[in-house]
Amino acid sequence: MTVLPDDGLSLAAEFPAATHAQWQRLVAGVLSRSGKDVPETEAEDALSTALEDGLRARPLYAAADGVPDAGFPGFAPFVRSGRAEGNTAGGWDVRQRHTVADPEAVLTDLENGVTSLWVAVGDWGVPVDALDRVLRDVYLDLAPVVLDAGHETAAAAEELLALYARRGVAAGAARGNLGADPLGTEARTGSAYDGDGYPVAVGLARRCAETYPGLRALTVDALPYHEAGGSAAQELGCSLATGVAYLRALTDAGLSVERALGQLEFRYAATADQFLTVAKLRAARRLWARVAEACGAPAAGAQLQHAVTSPVMMTARDPWVNMLRTTVATLAAGVGGADSVTVHPFDHALGLPDSFSRRIARNTSSILIEESHLSRVIDPAGGSWYVETLTDELAGAAWEFFQRIEGLGGQAAALRSGRLGQDLAETWEARSGKLAKRREPVTGVSEFPHLAEKPVVREPAPAEPTGGLPRVRRDEAYEALRARSDAHLAATGSRPRVYLAALGPAAAHTARLTFAANLFQAGGVEPVTEGSFEDSGATEVCLCSSDALYEEQAESEVAALRAAGARHVFLAGRPGSYPGVDSYVFAGCDAVAVLSATLDRMGAS
Repeated sequence: MTVLPDDGLSLAAEFPAATHAQWQRLVAGVLSRSGKDVPETEAEDALSTALEDGLRARPLYAAADGVPDAGFPGFAPFVRSGRAEGNTAGGWDVRQRHTVADPEAVLTDLENGVTSLWVAVGDWGVPVDALDRVLRDVYLDLAPVVLDAGHETAAAAEELLALYARRGVAAGAARGNLGADPLGTEARTGSAYDGDGYPVAVGLARRCAETYPGLRALTVDALPYHEAGGSAAQELGCSLATGVAYLRALTDAGLSVERALGQLEFRYAATADQFLTVAKLRAARRLWARVAEACGAPAAGAQLQHAVTSPVMMTARDPWVNMLRTTVATLAAGVGGADSVTVHPFDHALGLPDSFSRRIARNTSSILIEESHLSRVIDPAGGSWYVETLTDELAGAAWEFFQRIEGLGGQAAALRSGRLGQDLAETWEARSGKLAKRREPVTGVSEFPHLAEKPVVREPAPAEPTGGLPRVRRDEAYEALRARSDAHLAATGSRPRVYLAALGPAAAHTARLTFAANLFQAGGVEPVTEGSFEDSGATEVCLCSSDALYEEQAESEVAALRAAGARHVFLAGRPGSYPGVDSYVFAGCDAVAVLSATLDRMGAS
């Protein structure tokens, strides 16, 4: 039997430790061979990726970067978790949203892995007087209920509390959240339902604090700011400003800081950018702990978090891909330590989910908890130098944005002045530019679209609230283009077409032909690659080949295509001075602008 030495097996013991400077020197050498001559000290910056909020993802992180101590789970600053046990006691709370009066769907969810209910009530959901029927088969002492009632919060809360009484649920057994969120509702609708000092929310908080210890009264919903195109730091900053506004109102009404903190639950978006989502949830807990510390109650600063898979990332085209997006987002929410997670069904952007999509949504959490054992470890990303650094930098950017809002007079003032909406719009405009240029790809929409896809049809969902901040989606510009193509197909029997003229052998043209076909399909323009231009039924053509063959053949090929009736000639490649070429398509071009102009010329209105 081999006995290992006491100090274990040191595989690198005989090698000198590598230094950061050595790594930079090697990177600079590789960049130099690729045609990018940069000084060794700038090599790292050359490989960095720009993120929103002025952040950058670097190619290398090390212990020397130095970040604030994350502490221990369940203790301030709560970065690692708001509870000492994290989600190890059975996983996170699987919370599914219901917007229609369908008690069978509610019961099916609860019987198959869902552990709490998020019910939209009022104008954009279940009628208040139908709440009893929707929850008829629910054991209210076992399944927490979270309301989202907007302007009808007072009536919905009274109905739920009365329902507890009628069902004989002990006050101490009621759990969930009454969903009072005056500022969130104002952000969505443009109008307030609660007066100065938020008397409705404060009144409900008093009742919960005095009578229902397991029930919270207020939700700090950051989704309106995320759905308006806000960045992660803006979403966090708005949540802090909203939470602080509610704390002021509650303490002014006589609640202690500790009891006021215990009446709030925070809701954030989880996106398919998994590391940013993990960092956002961790940063949110750090920031709220700082607020609690400033208020004199550091031990009560554990933030209760509800993560919701982002509606912004959901697509109407190729909706099946949304299953992958929500899986990554749910994983990130779990790793980030969310207490509750809602997975939107893959057909969320199309209307009401069917039984299959609801099943897939709830099973997403079940697989990650039960089969992937994601909840067995508290804060599994903790200790990663990248995640710790990103958490710290994001927290700094969010705190700065929060201070800007406070400088404007607080969340309500920032909303009503229009300044907050302007900030969010500027962020979305910058992101829209990346989407248009496909720097931020959307699989199934701007990349690898499928024109022959059979449409997925769903019943219309209740109308979303309007009048406040806008709602955006990553696919909206391409969806508008595809809708024009669909209308052209319905009117003429065929889609707009473009002929792809491949020059030379496959090795010369395949890459650019594939690129061009992908780009044109993103706008609903059907690429034709077989046969001749004359037989294609197209009026526009795109040359696809290598730069060398363009120099030899492009001019003559363009002349021949013009003679055959081509009205517009594209060339797949960087802009040059080829005679007869009207425009160029290349990586980084404004695909939305190119495709919109193409559809205009083809008469697809």
